[in-house]
Amino acid sequence: MTLATEVKKLTESKPFYAVAGVGDYAVEKLRELPEQLQKLQSRRSELAKELPVRARAYADKAEVLAKDFPEKAREYADQITTRATEVYEDFATRGRKVVSQASGTAALELEEVSEAAEPPVAKPVTPVRKPRTTKAKA
Repeated sequence: MTLATEVKKLTESKPFYAVAGVGDYAVEKLRELPEQLQKLQSRRSELAKELPVRARAYADKAEVLAKDFPEKAREYADQITTRATEVYEDFATRGRKVVSQASGTAALELEEVSEAAEPPVAKPVTPVRKPRTTKAKA
């Protein structure tokens, strides 16, 4: 198979689009990160004061959760399977949009480059006709 055939086969697959969608999502979330870090830093002392109270509450909760763990684990596994399928589909859809947008932009750029690379076409030159002069017969 030619390289072009392999590339076409790859770019038409759902996993390819899902990976593109994941990458786009990651970029979106990374752009939000500085703002979130600022918010957390401003609440740092407040969170530190709440930590011992929250730790005791979670310890009490952990005992209850441990008793129900086997049953809850089956429920969560079913929910996770369903949700993972939904997320995969969402990322594939998002990836299709990103790839089509990027390939459209790339196609326009290639068109611009190819137009710029074309040598200018000369206009046909019409010959200038000189008026005929008749020679005087002597």
